[in-house]
Amino acid sequence: MSRIRNNYENSFRARFLRYIMGEDELPEKNYMSDFRKQIDIEKEEDEKATEHYLVPPLEDPMSDAKRYAEMSGLRWFRRLYSVMAVLLCIAISALLIYNVTFMPRFGASDSPMNNEVTERYLEKAGEETGTVNVVTGLILQYRGFDTFGETHVLFIATIAVMILLKIKKKDKPEEAAGEPVGGDVILRTIARVLVPMIFLFGFYVLVNGHLSPGGGFSGGAVIGAGLILHSAAFGFSATARFFDEKIYDIIKVGSLVLYSMLIIYYLFTGANDIDSVVPLGKLGNIISSGLILPINILVGAEVACTMYAFYSLFRKGGI
Repeated sequence: MSRIRNNYENSFRARFLRYIMGEDELPEKNYMSDFRKQIDIEKEEDEKATEHYLVPPLEDPMSDAKRYAEMSGLRWFRRLYSVMAVLLCIAISALLIYNVTFMPRFGASDSPMNNEVTERYLEKAGEETGTVNVVTGLILQYRGFDTFGETHVLFIATIAVMILLKIKKKDKPEEAAGEPVGGDVILRTIARVLVPMIFLFGFYVLVNGHLSPGGGFSGGAVIGAGLILHSAAFGFSATARFFDEKIYDIIKVGSLVLYSMLIIYYLFTGANDIDSVVPLGKLGNIISSGLILPINILVGAEVACTMYAFYSLFRKGGI
């Protein structure tokens, strides 16, 4: 459009200048009509040039009214949906609260929880599992298959986070610019004192879980917290000196494989009423409870690796 207009104006100016100079006569014609003709010609050329494109059909005059009706109906539907959702939540909450009134009181003798299964756990746990801590015997032997599944959930969760967040070494920005050393002086000074104590306490919780409150999950969480504190204080390079990606893979996969072998042995001997070749030991000793002690250590290693993996993957995209 601007090109045709400029050409036409240049042509008009040339003719007008020639008329002023007496070189030519100004033709008697309507230049605005010529200009409109030029615009019409340009429109026709543009239409011919764009014939191969799909031109949307013209909207009917009632399209705005239809659109307004659809939007109004959508707004009413959203309002109705919100109201129904609130009413449904209130109804479910009222039903649950109503059912709570029929539950037995806590500690009542007629409670369904006080059945022969609970009595068996409390009376025979020390004899059958060799553990003083009944909860540990319940989790790792009576309900060992459930704990086995929970450990696999941790392993799968770590793999999923690695798939989403892990970055190749050559693509890590901190390697090109230099990885930060870690926290400030106060954090590093406190970490030098706390990290060894945290690791020692976590190991104590692991190996003492069959005698007192603790075990694999809680001890592994303590050790994982120690690894995270060490990395936050001294940097990932310092932590990689004793816990790099290769060691992580060995501990993570090796713990799960060994745990799987032990729990399969437990299930096989228990289902076939076969006595285990691993003695339970003397009740109350640190070396007792049969395979529960090594299982606690393996579960703790799995939990510690999972915690540190989540921290390092979210922080820098790698172990």
